[in-house]
Amino acid sequence: QVQLVESGGGLVQAGGSLRLSCVASGSIFSRYAMGWFRQAPGKEREFVAAIGWSGGTTHYRDSVKGRFTISRDNAKNTIYLQMSSLKPEDTAEYYCAASMTDYPFPRDYWGQGTQVTVSS
Repeated sequence: QVQLVESGGGLVQAGGSLRLSCVASGSIFSRYAMGWFRQAPGKEREFVAAIGWSGGTTHYRDSVKGRFTISRDNAKNTIYLQMSSLKPEDTAEYYCAASMTDYPFPRDYWGQGTQVTVSS
């Protein structure tokens, strides 16, 4: 079973950038499709981005296309979410997720989350 730990969240002004990281342990990382989800207060958790097992495929929700980039480094057991041109509506708790079978919505394993706050 894989364990996931996110980092990199924080407070940023609108238009700024942040890079989130998620380190996986406890299992063979390359066996997992990986993704990022987010949840704003009072709202449902929603999909943000996903990346396939080898990193050759990616998938994004429409509202972040062109602004966010997901990547993975299988040698470091890590995925990243580079976020640029941030907007106040991107404010949320961001969660890393993994699945051995489900892509582009890997939801079997979750990290604890990292908070991203975008001020206007």
